Formats: sequence, C-alpha cells, structure tokens
Amino acid sequence: MAIVGARRAADTGLRLARDLARFCAQRRRVVVSGLALGIDAAAHAGCLEGDGPTVAVLGCGVDVAYPRTNAALYERITKHGLLISEYPPGTPPAPWRFPARNRLIAALAATLVVVEARARSGALITADMALDLGRDVLAVPGSPAFAGAAGTNGLLKAGAGLIENAADLAAWLGVDAPKERPLDLDPRAAALLDALAAGPATADGLCERLDWTAAQVSAALIRLELAGAVARDGFGRLAPARRPG
Repeated sequence: MAIVGARRAADTGLRLARDLARFCAQRRRVVVSGLALGIDAAAHAGCLEGDGPTVAVLGCGVDVAYPRTNAALYERITKHGLLISEYPPGTPPAPWRFPARNRLIAALAATLVVVEARARSGALITADMALDLGRDVLAVPGSPAFAGAAGTNGLLKAGAGLIENAADLAAWLGVDAPKERPLDLDPRAAALLDALAAGPATADGLCERLDWTAAQVSAALIRLELAGAVARDGFGRLAPARRPG
C-alpha cells in the first residue's frame, strides 16, 4: 500500500495518513512512501507505530538522510523497514530526482492512496504513474475552498476510489473494519466535542458557541488533543478526528 501526499499538509491530513498506515500495518500490509515531509513522513511513522515494515523510496543515496528533519525517522526505518534508491550511495538530493523516484513508489504497491495534494504536485505524478501501471488509486476528498484538496478532488472526478477513513480502506481491501477506541473524557471536554459536531470552529468561535472563557476552551482542547479526538483542518479550524483502532 503506497500512501503519498503534500509536504505542507493540514493537521487532519497528517493524522489521517498516520491512521491509515497504522491500520495497514495492523493488517499485515507493507506501507510504501517517499520519506518526504508531511504526508509521506506521517505514513511511515504510522506504519512503524502499527509494528509493520515500511519501505522508503529515496531521491538520493540510501546513506543520505534527507530531509534532515526526518533524520530520526530515517534511522527507525533502517532498523524496522527498508530504504530503496536507484542512485549510488552518497548521491545528494536534487529536485529532478524526486519526480523520477515516484515511478518506483507506484510500481512497488498494488494500491496507491493520495491523502492530500494540490492541483500540481508530485503526488499526482505518482498517481498518473500508478494508473499507467494498472494499480488501484484511491483519494481523500476535501473542501473545494482548500487548495490542498484540489488534486485529490480531481482524482475523484476522474474515477479514483473515495477514502475518508480506515473503515473505507478496510472495505476496499475486504478486511475487518477497525474498532473505534472509546474516549474517556471529563464533562467539559465532552461538551466541547459535542459543540464541534455542529461544524468546524476556531478556538475563538468555540468561546462564542459555548459562551466559555478562552481559558476554559483551551483546557478542554488540550484534553481532546491528547486523546486524539480533535484535529485542525486546512483552514486551522478544529474538528472531530476519526480515530481508527
């Protein structure tokens, strides 16, 4: 299962990529991605969290940890996964090498999931290559007003499978759906989560919606974020997070 997407991804996209990858690992699926910032890194991390092997296809030599912010993740993959590159050791990263390596990501997986992508992005290059190879391509929908969803919405218009959560992925793969983890919340955090069910909102908007002080909203949000119950969308607004088992 290949999972790819934007480098500058929204919090909701990062969380979903991580959840999907963890689910795949728990169902004995290997997760392939490109070790880039954003969605790629979240996918690798989620797979490792699920005790599954992950494959990183690099646009540089296998001995080059790039980007440096992913150095710790790179080290974890050397111990619990696989690093692949068609370039000799020591080859530095270069912009043109990353679109070229995308064909390897597409070729290594039977199914490709694009979590978040702008209208022109490397993830869409990978999707085109996957389609040329006869692979299944799935995409996560998003608001038309969010630039990061333009590419995935375009894939859906072209016939890609729609994926909103791990349960959708389970149905596509024909495996058991994940069980949602129960939440143990105090009354105030539960009330705030109920308020978000009416629609995404900023912290200031929640103050108005609930008639609470900023301190009260902040304290409840901390509890919800620690529980993984809320996430931020592409506009920085808070929304309930889907929580696969």
